Amino acid sequence: MEEFSMADQHKHTPHDEVEQQAQAALSAAKLSGQKRQLALWIAALIVGGILGWANVPALNNLFSFIATVFTRLFQFVAVPTIALAVITTLASLGTKRDTGRIFAHAVTYTLLTTICAAAVGLALFLWLAPANLPADVVGAGISDVPGKLEGLSYYDHFLSIVPNNVLAPFVSGNVLSVMLVAAAAGLGLAFAPKTENREMLLKGIHGLQELLFTLIRALITVLPVGILAFAAQLAAQIEAGVIIGSLGVYTAVVIGGNLIQFFIVIPFFLAVRGLNPVRVFRQMMPAVAVALFTKSSAGTLPVTLASAEQRLKAHPSVTRFVLPICTTINMNGCAAFILVTSLYVMQNAGMELSLGTMISWLFIAVLAAVGNAGVPMGCYFLTLSLMASIGAPVGLMGVILPIYSIIDMIETAENVWSDSAVCAITNRDLEGTLSDEDVPIPSV
Repeated sequence: MEEFSMADQHKHTPHDEVEQQAQAALSAAKLSGQKRQLALWIAALIVGGILGWANVPALNNLFSFIATVFTRLFQFVAVPTIALAVITTLASLGTKRDTGRIFAHAVTYTLLTTICAAAVGLALFLWLAPANLPADVVGAGISDVPGKLEGLSYYDHFLSIVPNNVLAPFVSGNVLSVMLVAAAAGLGLAFAPKTENREMLLKGIHGLQELLFTLIRALITVLPVGILAFAAQLAAQIEAGVIIGSLGVYTAVVIGGNLIQFFIVIPFFLAVRGLNPVRVFRQMMPAVAVALFTKSSAGTLPVTLASAEQRLKAHPSVTRFVLPICTTINMNGCAAFILVTSLYVMQNAGMELSLGTMISWLFIAVLAAVGNAGVPMGCYFLTLSLMASIGAPVGLMGVILPIYSIIDMIETAENVWSDSAVCAITNRDLEGTLSDEDVPIPSV
């Protein structure tokens, strides 16, 4: 009788309740897997730091090789990820009102967070007031400045964005040019006649995207090895020298501004829009961790997309439109670095820094950061170009160069965290108003 009752109860269990139980079990399994993955990453980080601090030459060479391999792999998948994400999103949204709304939210929050980052950097610069370096130190630094960069201009920078053939942007890895080509292709598909050929082409593009996400999933699986190598490299660089004096105060201003933006300003934006900053950070931590070690927002984009869709559960229409755009224009850390470094260089050159001048440079830094490419040392080269264009002595940039590697790591992690926040806020603002049609979600 008891067996019959149990069978009868099972027979009359509603289908949706069974589905909810299965979904709950799946979610619990995913959460457990994420915790194991996080523990493995933290272990790799600690072990790598210890081995790097030991400064064994043979191990350092091995870690340098592994880090280079992972950096190249991320670069390999980054450009096609950007192109395919923009093409598929614009092809499905180009004729809908969603596109304009998503773009408006992304640009608004990008500008707000970037201006805040620069303002925090300016406030710390005024408060800590780094002193000038000795003239002989600045003069000696000129030998470390990368050559053939003093003559760069904004004319050359913007002209390089416009490609003269289809393959050049992909071969050179010019992110802004790739975005331009992908946007043109995506909008072309959006407004093209809905013929059989167009549908076949779209299916092929979506198939390539699924293949790419499969490769990304494999790369994330072996990522602890890369984290081990990157952490060892960082520890070896820190162990090699200590930053003191005026340069130490300058470094404290740059890094301190980044940390305030990371832990206070960005979480504040999330909290104001009704999101839990801790939850968002936990879901997007894989992308932030990869950004910290690869020093490339563009190279981290595949992991950022995967984390936003599979962990944060953001709408694909938002992630595949906002994140590629933010990768190129949302540069919180870069804006702070450009502003603080420019003021520091001009101060050492004896130029007058009035309040009006500093505020003017705040907006120059924001605009320059928006136009910067999300590649390693992109902010450094852009700042060097700006200083050369106003006739400031660039020898100090050579003095800054040895410590820029650490600054670049923190800046890139901040940039990707800001990208994630802009994506999460945009998704929250437009929640329930976006259509799911024509937006297949690859499994990552």
